[in-house]
Amino acid sequence: MLPPLTHEEILRYSRHLLIPEIGLKGQQKLKASSVLVIGTGGLGSPVALYLAAAGVGRIGIVDYDVVDASNLQRQIIHGTSTLGQRKVESARRRMLDLNPDIEVIAYDEPFTSENAMRIAADYDVIVDGTDNFPTRYLSNDVAVFLGKPNVYASIFRFDGQVSVFYAREGPCYRCLFPAPPPPGLVPSCAEGGVLGVLPGVIGSLQATEALKLLLGIGEPLIGRLLLYNALDMSFEFVELKKNPNCRVCGPNADIKTLIDYEEFCGVPGHDREEGSAGSGWDITPAELAERLQTNGILLLDVREPHELEISRLPGALNIPLGQLAARLSELDSAREMVVFCKAGTRSARALELLVSAGFRKVKNLKGGINAWAREVDPSLPIY
Repeated sequence: MLPPLTHEEILRYSRHLLIPEIGLKGQQKLKASSVLVIGTGGLGSPVALYLAAAGVGRIGIVDYDVVDASNLQRQIIHGTSTLGQRKVESARRRMLDLNPDIEVIAYDEPFTSENAMRIAADYDVIVDGTDNFPTRYLSNDVAVFLGKPNVYASIFRFDGQVSVFYAREGPCYRCLFPAPPPPGLVPSCAEGGVLGVLPGVIGSLQATEALKLLLGIGEPLIGRLLLYNALDMSFEFVELKKNPNCRVCGPNADIKTLIDYEEFCGVPGHDREEGSAGSGWDITPAELAERLQTNGILLLDVREPHELEISRLPGALNIPLGQLAARLSELDSAREMVVFCKAGTRSARALELLVSAGFRKVKNLKGGINAWAREVDPSLPIY
């Protein structure tokens, strides 16, 4: 039996009740439904807000980060007043302020192979609002094993993608991407940037798909991938087919349990941007500052030229990471060199390239120029 609506709820959801495809019964369905939102960042913000406003009775939110000033350009569920607070608590308070009649369950922990099945088991729909490949594969496999739809999205700069992966009725994420791209091939939003409103558009589409699934109306994006470009305001669709050889949802699937997704993808399963080249290859800002006093170290900046307008280190040579392989002849392998970027991720990849080309006297500035600004030169902005 569907739960009744109070007089207050009838007033709150009156615009839904006037829609024939939703009506009183549909709103009662939403009240009885549940959605798990993985991530409360750029995508998770509009998803969580609109699901809360729509009256989805129980919403789980998973995150383990804190609110940072750099989040506020796009993560609209948070605010200046919640800087430094746990993201799930910041999001939970905002959702309950928007709609106190719903239940919000906060999971202040990483979404991992160890806890994913436990967390996701009691929800009707999974919405993936993360921005890393290990969690995308993990959320897909969890959805397949539990028989639940997984509302997927991806964003970068001006482009977004949305689909619903539901193995019972169509392809899963692994049908489209059987294996992840090589580590470092696809830059993250932290490295390449994202238009602030883009996750609002794409996250709203995710929320729309989740509501359609819960209500059983319309045609969800099962078997279709929506491609959106904000610059020319275009929407395109790509038809997706179920892969009969899919290792997770195919008839002869050989992956029956959750795996180590960080090992599978070769990258960490989180959205944090600070990178490291590993033990023995990193140098801290303090160590570099000391070495620069007495040593003729070459500073190699592998950021894009437009980033130099934000901050720069005097005397650094700028060769963007994408050009480095073709410009190795400009570098002296006998000279000591420290490579840096914004936060240490791209420079760690640059170091791998240099070492593979025979360079040995090379270090990665751990944390990049942002760490330098925090620890050595506070006159530089952090971005």
